[in-house]
Amino acid sequence: MKKEELVDLLQEMTIEEKIGQLVQVTGEVFLMDNIDTTTGPLKDLNLSNKTLYQVGSILNIVGSEKIRKVQDEYLSKSRLKIPLLFMADIINGYRTVFPIPLAQGCSWDPNVVYHCTKVSIKEAGSAGASVNFSPMVDLVRDSRWGRVMESIGGEDPYLGQVFAKTMIQAYQGEDISKLGNVAACVKHFAAYGAVEGGRDYNTVDMSEREFRQYYLPAYKSAIENGAEMIMTSFNTINGVPASVNQWLLREVLRKELGFKGIVISDYSAIEETIAHGVSKDKKQAAYRAIMAGVDIDMMSNVYANHLKELIDEGKVPEEILNQSVMRVLILKNKLGLFENPYGNIDEEREKRILKSEENLQEARKQTAETLVLLKNEKEVLPLKKNQKIALIGPYGDNIAILGSWSIFSDKSKIQTLKEVFEKRMGTKNVLYAKGSEILREKEINQILSADGGNIIHVENEEEKENEYLQQAIEIAKQADTIVLAIGEHYRQSGEACSRANIEISEIQKRLLNELAKQNKKIVTVLFNGRPLVLKDISEKTDALLEVWFPGTEGANAIADVIFGEVNPSGKLTMSFPQATGQCPIYYNHYQTGRPHISNIRFASRYQDIPTQSFYPFGYGLSYSKFEYFDLKISSPKITENSFITVSIKVKNNSNRGGKEVVQLYIQDLVASSVRPVKELKGFKKEYFEAYEEKTITFEITVDMLKFWSEKLQYQAEKGEFKIFIGPNAEEGEETIFELV
Repeated sequence: MKKEELVDLLQEMTIEEKIGQLVQVTGEVFLMDNIDTTTGPLKDLNLSNKTLYQVGSILNIVGSEKIRKVQDEYLSKSRLKIPLLFMADIINGYRTVFPIPLAQGCSWDPNVVYHCTKVSIKEAGSAGASVNFSPMVDLVRDSRWGRVMESIGGEDPYLGQVFAKTMIQAYQGEDISKLGNVAACVKHFAAYGAVEGGRDYNTVDMSEREFRQYYLPAYKSAIENGAEMIMTSFNTINGVPASVNQWLLREVLRKELGFKGIVISDYSAIEETIAHGVSKDKKQAAYRAIMAGVDIDMMSNVYANHLKELIDEGKVPEEILNQSVMRVLILKNKLGLFENPYGNIDEEREKRILKSEENLQEARKQTAETLVLLKNEKEVLPLKKNQKIALIGPYGDNIAILGSWSIFSDKSKIQTLKEVFEKRMGTKNVLYAKGSEILREKEINQILSADGGNIIHVENEEEKENEYLQQAIEIAKQADTIVLAIGEHYRQSGEACSRANIEISEIQKRLLNELAKQNKKIVTVLFNGRPLVLKDISEKTDALLEVWFPGTEGANAIADVIFGEVNPSGKLTMSFPQATGQCPIYYNHYQTGRPHISNIRFASRYQDIPTQSFYPFGYGLSYSKFEYFDLKISSPKITENSFITVSIKVKNNSNRGGKEVVQLYIQDLVASSVRPVKELKGFKKEYFEAYEEKTITFEITVDMLKFWSEKLQYQAEKGEFKIFIGPNAEEGEETIFELV
């Protein structure tokens, strides 16, 4: 449809029809045999039947048959035949599930992230999704927050920028209307990852410098690369909830960042500004949100029931409404929905793609790149297949390894570690015992009751716990090596899953403690959605493999690494704390006037634990052994109009080929405002043959030295800078140069 035709369409629309385009409801209501507005989801939304057939978009209905039915039903009763947009939460996979986004970032490889994203959206697109609520580019520094699992860049703004660009390109391609592409919706704008106390939906309060320096860059990268939608966050910014924050949405997002696409609220977020205490009622919430620039109201009746009244009273200019409606129409037009309201759907194509063996192979390959080897004492790993293994733990024979956002997954495709190990080693060489549950009854019921789920009761819980434990001890005695599969429950991370204690459950700790008494080598495989406190776990295990929630092909990928078919190369994108009380903890912190350099009393330190992380940002081991030496810089001085290069030699001093992530950090030594101890400014992931030596070179430009200064000007200041190049944020070679 041409632009002038869109303008004509807008002029033909009634006020009610325009408002309808700004309302999103769940698609379930259209799948009812008889749509009843007095019960179910429509009762809560308080929408009339007429309003329902004017809404502009649908939430989380995917599948060719369902989408065709809903679109047909809708268009049959729509006066102007404006098609629905179908939006969905495809966070880390549709039917084939990939590792959680936090894990994908640990690949430190844009190609891995691209392939995970592309396969996910190819599947979801074939099933009719036209908009996906991803990527989540929030900077995350506090592991207590459950939604760290969704963050692709972890605690680093540079990684966030790199991966935001990658995911937008994977979702949208060069032409969003082409088969298999969908619109990306970047979330959550803005700074949702900084909620106080790591508690979901909580307050965010920070300086504008902090906001611009660390939290804004990933959103900016996504917008510069063409993101079609932005979702507002639940939190406040400068005391005002994001969904009604004019400074944030009109000044920063629209004017400064130049965003021209759709802004959608998060689930019921506009209505929730009443609970925040900044809106008196739904009418005022509608006024504040539309004037702030929110185009679509997700899952509330605030716009549907109050915008017309506000326009009739002259409080909201109709031109403001028209601007929002036109943005919705433009996206529908870009997606080609006016010509083909069914978008990507094709039942035969959907069946073929969703049964694709190629997708499973891709998942297995990419998942192996995301695993992080945290410990490998005396080179316990890789394991040999001609030994007896005791596979123990609640994740040893468990398919719940997808993560909490895998709502459309095909669980029939999942294999467990037990199944995979037995296929590779033979059933005689794999002894299995559950060992323990993930959580005790009281702990799991705390989760279930908060979710409104059914409370469970375990008969003779203590007796069963002891029985599981004794079985584990018995098979451990018969084995050469113990592989212990433990971790978080999948419902302990994700949205609304904040935790005040981020340790492994006591029941699983008890299991490890008893196994450690058997004096056998222990390889611990850790399933989780966030950094955990691992000091006790690490001390009692010989090898520790962080596998996150690895997805459909997780078991195969884990076995590929454990048995040495794949050399691990993942690196952490979030620091692992010594104790929960360290959170938030992150590598690029500011220096203080009394840094903890030595064990003196009056310094910035803890009395009971070290100040540094337990496992630092950028950390991860390999079966290869990499050495860094001979750091060189092309010039000790750089000017505004020049650049310098810095190089380092890296050698694989082992007989095993492998990948290494070489990381470049820079510290601004003296500036007008306090600067971090170091900041990631570049990285290169390189493959090294056995005993191969390479020179890795980085280019340093003045743009890499810019920051938001004392007067909130984005600039580089003259002075000395320190360069660090190494395998993680705490190790490496150093040199100094000067900006003159």
